[in-house]
Amino acid sequence: MPAERDRGPLADVATEPGVPKPDPILVVKGVSRRFGGLTAVDVEHLEVQRGVITALIGPNGAGKTTFFNLLTGFDKPNHGEWTFDGRSVGGMAAHKVARLGMVRTFQLTKSLAKLSVLENMKLGAIGQRGERFLPALLPAGWRAQEREIEARADALLERFRMDHMREEYAGALSGGQRKLLEMARALMAEPALVMLDEPMAGVNPALTQSLLEHVKSLRDDEGRSVVFVEHDMDVVYDISDWVVVMAEGRIIAEGPPEVIGANKAVIDAYLGSHHDAPLTVAEEERVLAEAQAEAAEEGSG
Repeated sequence: MPAERDRGPLADVATEPGVPKPDPILVVKGVSRRFGGLTAVDVEHLEVQRGVITALIGPNGAGKTTFFNLLTGFDKPNHGEWTFDGRSVGGMAAHKVARLGMVRTFQLTKSLAKLSVLENMKLGAIGQRGERFLPALLPAGWRAQEREIEARADALLERFRMDHMREEYAGALSGGQRKLLEMARALMAEPALVMLDEPMAGVNPALTQSLLEHVKSLRDDEGRSVVFVEHDMDVVYDISDWVVVMAEGRIIAEGPPEVIGANKAVIDAYLGSHHDAPLTVAEEERVLAEAQAEAAEEGSG
């Protein structure tokens, strides 16, 4: 496990679920989502600090993606409210949330396969005058903006080392390249908070390091806030400043990665609460009997 790092604005924050942050960009209160008799999300309180990288981790089925969907307007909760940059966004449509500066990517990339990489990028820009019916009839009113958007798209493609693929169909990209495209396209909206749902999933090792560096640059070079879902703990230790742990829809732990990695509640959530408990005499005898039976069966085969 890596050595403890500088926690910056979170240095004096307690490591406990729902702890207040010095300057939260996102505040969640009492959000729950049920599907029939199953409660997928039940978050009493969560604050996301501005200007840091926050990892959201937990075992499969913990409710992480459902929680993302709720916060970004792709699903609606049964109860609860949340604010982004001091403004209530609970129940707001996804495109309106994005316009306010909170954008997200998906586990399964959403690139438009039959459009070029450049065209996919340009779709990410918000406030395009040419997208409205009447202004679209007067190209002179939006051509200058279109050139500015294309220049911004080209700059991002160069930054993500994808400028040589600007005219390629998005459907021709590899899985890792589509992840890069989706992250770059999200930045076309110039967001304050970027939410990445398993950005490293399905990415080959050659591109993983590139993606990691791009995520770090969002914080270090641009001062953006990042929340990302991830299962690879090496990635979490590498880039996150703060870790939030979900299990069975609830927040069970928060803290810096080196603290979370040693948290018994987190270990139990991933491995089961009795994963390291000693066997009783009866259990030892049962395990020994099963091993002897297997050995006898193999010997007679």
